[in-house]
Amino acid sequence: MQKLFLIIQIISAVLLVAVVLVQSKGKGFARSRGASASFTRRGLERLVFRLTFIIAAVFTLVSALQIAF
Repeated sequence: MQKLFLIIQIISAVLLVAVVLVQSKGKGFARSRGASASFTRRGLERLVFRLTFIIAAVFTLVSALQIAF
């Protein structure tokens, strides 16, 4: 069980780093190309934003379960 938690934790950590690095620094995908000044997340930017939270939640949950068991 510990090995499974460790594998899931490593995979989620790598994915989390990758998703965070894909995000632009303070700018959205569309705004970095000079599009409108709207601050709503759309398309790929929204997907990456949501994936960041989902992967972070998985990482946190697996880390807590690894400590508990």
